[in-house]
Amino acid sequence: MLPQAASYEALVRAFTWQIPERYNIGVDVCDRHAAGAPRPAIIVETERDEARIYTFHDLARLTNRLANVFGALGLGRGDRVAVLLPQSVEVALTHIAAFKAGLVSVPLFALFGEEALRFRLADSGTRLLVTDREGLTKIAPLRPALPDLTHVLCIEGEEEGAADFHTLLEKASESFTPAATGPDDPAIIIYTSGTTGQPKGALHGHRILLGHLPGVELTHDFFPQPGDRFWTPADWAWIGGLFDVLMPALHHGIPVVARRFAKFDPERAMALMARHGVRNVFLPPTALKLMRQANARAEGVRLRTLASGGESLGEELLDWGHATFGLTINEFYGQTECNIVVGNSAPLFPVRPGAMGRAVPGHRVAIVDPATGTPLPPGELGVIGIARPDPVMFLGYWNNPEATARKFAGP
Repeated sequence: MLPQAASYEALVRAFTWQIPERYNIGVDVCDRHAAGAPRPAIIVETERDEARIYTFHDLARLTNRLANVFGALGLGRGDRVAVLLPQSVEVALTHIAAFKAGLVSVPLFALFGEEALRFRLADSGTRLLVTDREGLTKIAPLRPALPDLTHVLCIEGEEEGAADFHTLLEKASESFTPAATGPDDPAIIIYTSGTTGQPKGALHGHRILLGHLPGVELTHDFFPQPGDRFWTPADWAWIGGLFDVLMPALHHGIPVVARRFAKFDPERAMALMARHGVRNVFLPPTALKLMRQANARAEGVRLRTLASGGESLGEELLDWGHATFGLTINEFYGQTECNIVVGNSAPLFPVRPGAMGRAVPGHRVAIVDPATGTPLPPGELGVIGIARPDPVMFLGYWNNPEATARKFAGP
């Protein structure tokens, strides 16, 4: 979506949003890449460091089958489908199939406890859950309190209270006509962390992916480039893993490596990136700090870009990034409700320690008065405000219009 430009100012002048009247994330990220010679889409690595490659043709075929499974189980447009799994191809399949069918997906972190899961499943009114045996153990005692949850599919085989995900997939038809969704039609509910009160479900339309593209492309230095390949240790249950990495990469036809270590291991992470020729990576600050503390060696690692966000890295980590990978770590800023709206790009402007960058082209960002939304002059303290309308901005909080209204100020 970003045009090539020699300077940040030229890039901003040349940028225009490209939001079609009809748009479906599921069709975008796999169907349009499925024609012609097979192209790798997701490379799944096991605990034994063995890899299985799924092509875009595989994704298109399998998500069509899964969309038909959803229909056969009685799910209709707007119904919620939750995913409680670590990084795996089944995570991608479930989200993409839900998008294609006009359903609303709900990503859930595999390490959530029972109370966190109960709240999110009940609040969203989830009708179908895809999980594994570990997830089933957490869900089983919650089922009486979740009357809307009528179907559970287990990716590790049939279990009490759960059907076999892969058996249903094998029996379903590969022929499916995707829902004719628009960019503002609901696509996904991503829950906030709940650091202030109960978590809130940020409801996003299909345009969420298009809204993410400029920020991903900027902070990964005009992504994609020939030979690019993406990985992140961030779980695909979070917006950072799902829409900063997986979906943008698939949109561009770039393969993604799927490997979520049970516990982040700096040396194994380095080996993974070298083994699979990873060129683009999103590493949260915690992962970067662990790598630096472990003095992890980057032998064989040939990164083109490294982005990070969530907290300020500081000069020491930026220097470590230069020394270890030979590149500048591009920091970015965003929230679940409105993600990657500010970022750095070392080829376009100097990256300053402690600074999260400049407004990503297409987003109007300012320091504003929290009561009125009025931009403040330089040097005055306020809050970060993003002007609406904006394609990456959420539609509102699920079933919480009061909290939605409090998130906005001004006209």
